[in-house]
Amino acid sequence: MNTPEAVAILSELNRLYPHTREEMNFLRFENPYQILIMTILSAQTTDVTINGLRDELFSCYPDPTSLAAASQDEVERIIHPAGFYHTKAKNIIGTAKCLCENFDGNVPETIQELVTLPGVGRKTANIVTNHAFGNPVGIAVDTHVGRLAQRIGFSDNTDPNKIEIDLIHLFPKEWWGELNYLLISHGRAVCTARKPACDRCCIRDLCRTGRNSGV
Repeated sequence: MNTPEAVAILSELNRLYPHTREEMNFLRFENPYQILIMTILSAQTTDVTINGLRDELFSCYPDPTSLAAASQDEVERIIHPAGFYHTKAKNIIGTAKCLCENFDGNVPETIQELVTLPGVGRKTANIVTNHAFGNPVGIAVDTHVGRLAQRIGFSDNTDPNKIEIDLIHLFPKEWWGELNYLLISHGRAVCTARKPACDRCCIRDLCRTGRNSGV
């Protein structure tokens, strides 16, 4: 697939899923610290679950200093619905300590610095740079983005890091900040993990799966 074809697909998805910048993140956050911690917690669970525990979590631990000094048992109690709560509690407390010790209590703004924090990989780092700082320097590849990138024909890779490279090469930078939101929205509404609904898909004539679906 070439860039004009890929941009035509995103343009159609952008028409189908209108949004403001604030709506592009499915997690409700107020500052870089909150989106960082919430994104770490969101692995292998739903945004609804994380949004549901955010008020208690940040009421108890409103900043990195308070979270760094937290009891792991108490953090585990609060984040228990998120699953994998032992590891996640350890990671967010460790991240808070790193923020205090290495970044003066501030969330760093670069991918290179963010990925030094416990529990933070490129996907989380890309979400933070994009949504906390308005600087999409990469593309967050989660399960929805990876699945749709392969089905549509944006990438032939299965590794998220390689898919991100393919997307970066395929799309102009002005689309990087919106790509994650648009593919997640379409992946939830139409091109689901269980089965793509090509019969009601607005991009089926542009998508390789849609063209081969016989619809």
